[in-house]
Amino acid sequence: MILANITTPLLGLVDTAVMGHMDSSAQLAGASIGALMLTQIYWVCGFLRMSATGMSAQARGEQQSAAIAKSFYQTSVIALLLGITILLCQAGILSAGLWLAAPAADVAHFSTEYFNTRVWGAPAALVNMALTGWLVGQQKTTAVLIIQVVGNLLNAGLDIVLVWWLDWGVGGVALASVVAEYTMMCMALIVALKQIHWYPPQLEWFDKTARKFLMKLNGDMLVRNLALQLCLAFLTIQGARYGQTATAVNAILMQFFVLIALGLDGIAYAVEATVGEAAGAKSARGVLIQTRRGLWWSGIFAIVYSVGFYCFGEAIVNLLTDLQPLQEAAYQYLPMMTALPLVAHWCFLYDGVFVGLTQGRAMRNTMLVSAALVFFPVWYVSQSLGNPALWWALLAFLLARGITLGGVLYWRQSRGRLISSVD
Repeated sequence: MILANITTPLLGLVDTAVMGHMDSSAQLAGASIGALMLTQIYWVCGFLRMSATGMSAQARGEQQSAAIAKSFYQTSVIALLLGITILLCQAGILSAGLWLAAPAADVAHFSTEYFNTRVWGAPAALVNMALTGWLVGQQKTTAVLIIQVVGNLLNAGLDIVLVWWLDWGVGGVALASVVAEYTMMCMALIVALKQIHWYPPQLEWFDKTARKFLMKLNGDMLVRNLALQLCLAFLTIQGARYGQTATAVNAILMQFFVLIALGLDGIAYAVEATVGEAAGAKSARGVLIQTRRGLWWSGIFAIVYSVGFYCFGEAIVNLLTDLQPLQEAAYQYLPMMTALPLVAHWCFLYDGVFVGLTQGRAMRNTMLVSAALVFFPVWYVSQSLGNPALWWALLAFLLARGITLGGVLYWRQSRGRLISSVD
């Protein structure tokens, strides 16, 4: 899963490089805005992957073919319906996005061109999220890697053909993404259907009780994602108010966060699958064993990251920008970046544990508490520091999430409530 995670940002580099060599910067800016409208929605819909992983892993632990097939159909249908909803609402989404971004006329033209093509990939993009989570829950991570690599290579190849050879502009970039998304969806569907031995869907899997379960689990995780997105968006928006230098520095520092996520998310995905399987088998001991094992590996990765940032932090900054004022400003944050992996790995790992346990309410509540009682208060009392206050708030927020999730896990374990479904 770590390798699969790495392929996506590499694809983003190819997209940017292709658009960066177009005739004007307006095309790159327009495509970026159009892509942002959809990626923000997709990011919030990340609960599809999380709920699919937990349900799939628990079904695997039950070792019942019907349960495994049920988890596949339930998560896929929800994702498909959400994707179709995005298609039906595309005009409103585009209007709202352009109103918020308020781009120049030429940039708005290219944003519209990109969005109107790329949005047709929404059903495939969301189904891919669900299928990726489901396959991870079935511990088919090699298949996930192959699908990601094939899709991303296809996307990059089509970028070159459609843009550089056929001169289709931003519409070509968007079409390349749509083709890649549907290709990946078809590949994932074939793997998943073979995994369930082409087990047919049953109507009772979508009855009132099942719908209530799915809405509760996905609703809790949606609120969790929205709260997290609010904190990250606040960091970006408030940072912009501190000036151009602070905005640029924050963009550089966010790349450190992305680097951390590449490794720690990969471990968390593995824990989602193994903890979910243990929960499906009703083995509280197995859940604790997999949690401790995950903490061990995430701790090792965190130490490696911290040592790497301590030794090569300035080199990473210099790689991201050659502007000396930005370099000097970013250097001041390197102690925070060195501490970031050691602070963050706890919440990354515990997120994986609770996804595997399908305990969405705990994830929702701890996120809301950490945002409302830690992130914003810490920023408020330290805002005289300027931009660094945002990063101190983020560190405190990540630490609070780790502590609260760990506390809930301990509380459940001590009361024999470690294994329970949506509560």
